[in-house]
This record gives sequence, structure tokens and C-alpha cells, in this order.
Amino acid sequence: MKNITPNCINQNSKPSLFCPGCGQSIALRHLGFVIDEMKIQKKVTLGIDIGCSLLSWNYFNFDTVQGHHGRSIPMMVGFKMARDKRIVLAMMGDGGGYAIGLQSLLHAAYRNNPISAILINNTDYSMTGGQAAPTTLAGEITTTTPDGRDVKTLGDPFHGPELVRQIAKSSAYIARASVSNPIMLEKILTRAIENQIKNNSFSFVEILSICPTNWKTNAKKSFDFLEKMEKVYPEGEIIKN
Repeated sequence: MKNITPNCINQNSKPSLFCPGCGQSIALRHLGFVIDEMKIQKKVTLGIDIGCSLLSWNYFNFDTVQGHHGRSIPMMVGFKMARDKRIVLAMMGDGGGYAIGLQSLLHAAYRNNPISAILINNTDYSMTGGQAAPTTLAGEITTTTPDGRDVKTLGDPFHGPELVRQIAKSSAYIARASVSNPIMLEKILTRAIENQIKNNSFSFVEILSICPTNWKTNAKKSFDFLEKMEKVYPEGEIIKN
């Protein structure tokens, strides 16, 4: 039977720094299980972004470095160039990856830099108060879209993995998972990291997550909204046409 807590998680990091019910802690937990099962704890370096992902700094018992907002990918691309034997992960939110950090994401994919980028999509800028993000759903109410996101002025919700797939090399691994399906989530994270190790290629995983604090939802309504997200953002591997 799997341990309740991954071995690579820092047992002194309690209580959690994340908001109650935050989906990012769920995503990190399953990333920890993957790292345990792959037996790579001593080989991993995690790069984190400004935003909720920065709270990961005290979460794991392995090397973690923090960069400026939207810069976790170029920071970890540089780290991988300097320490090419390390298994390198870059974590960010949808703002850090699809807004200020989009250029870096696209160019890392285009160059096929051998890192694994992990993006948490909870449809808002969580740490700064729940403002609209590129991934905010049509009609979704946020602090900057009090009448709901108007797609006529702001455009449709942003589909990052589908865009990345169009420019990434065929060897790149691109996928989307959700915290509602931990079995698929761990399988996709494992394949992403394996692709970096075995194929020396870029990997990108978007994880659909919940944000009860900014959504102002209880547990049931949070997962009801996540189910709505999953219809807009289909889970699974994104295959190159």
C-alpha cells in the first residue's frame, strides 16, 4: 500500500502554507509520490515561480530554487545547461506560464530544452486576489471580471498545451491532467519526467486545479466547477497532428 505522505515531502512543513482546500497541495502530493516511485529524489531540482507555486519551497526534501514571476522556465533551462545530469522541474501557475511567462514557455518547447514544466491552471491569479487569468472561463466571475469574462473583449479561454504542441518537437511530451483524477495525474507526471530522462526532450504538463478561496466555493462546489473546467480543457496526452 502507498504511504499516506510521500517520503520526499518535508515532514516539518506542516501546517500547510496553502489555503484550505487548495488543489496545488494535491498536485504536489502526487508529484511527491511519482518522485518516490521513480527513486529520483536525490537527482531532482525544482524551480518555482512567484505566485502560489512559491509556497512549494518548503514542501520537498530536495533542492528548490525560486525565480522572478514568469521566469521559472528560463531559470531551469539555464540550470539544466549547467547541470545536465540533474532531473529538472519548473513549476508555475497559469499567469506565470501563459501571461508574463508565455514567451519562455514557447521558446523552451521550440528548442526542445530537456526540462519538465508543470503548470497549475485554476483559472485565476490566486495569490494576488483572484483576478482574471488567460485561462478564466467564459462568464466566470473574478475580481477583475465582476460581470463574468466577456469573450468578445477578452477572447476565449487559453488552451496552452494545444498551442505548445503545435510548435514543440515530436519527441516532446505534452499533456493535461486534473487533481480530480490522481491515477491519471501520476501517470502523466511519470511519463513527462521519463521523457526528459530517456529522450532528453521537453515535457509540459498542465494540471487543472481548484481554488476555493478565490472561487468562494465549498468542497462540493469546487469540484463541480473543476468538472466544468474539464469540459473546456480536455484531459489526456496532446498528440502532434
